[in-house]
Amino acid sequence: MKKTDKLIDWEENERVDHNRDGIDDRIEPNVPDVSAGSRKLADRLRNDSLADPTITGGDVDAQWESAQFSGDESAVSSMPTPEQNDVDNLGRAMGVTYNDDEELKAGDKERERDKKRWELDPASSDDYQDRSREQS
Repeated sequence: MKKTDKLIDWEENERVDHNRDGIDDRIEPNVPDVSAGSRKLADRLRNDSLADPTITGGDVDAQWESAQFSGDESAVSSMPTPEQNDVDNLGRAMGVTYNDDEELKAGDKERERDKKRWELDPASSDDYQDRSREQS
């Protein structure tokens, strides 16, 4: 006998185990929509093009949308997520990377990186011309 075969010819309104898994429908938990998380993540990325998990050292569970502004859960914050000790990911999040055989010269790469920051030179930002037109 197959699981789908009826043992008793119940009326539809008398059945309490519609999916016939042996658990009463009144106590059986609903099956979660596992695709909801993927849709939510896709919406978050679509709505904020600057949002990127790399800013939190690759920790997708962190609040990486707000980390770009507040830095609370960013790779360089005072409260990074536990086990964020992958220095390559942290370096990429800060915009500083080193090769394995490269000599560490603290501060040199950071200074070079910061010379090109749009905050220090607003004319170097991607949307500078658009913003200039709007302000005039």
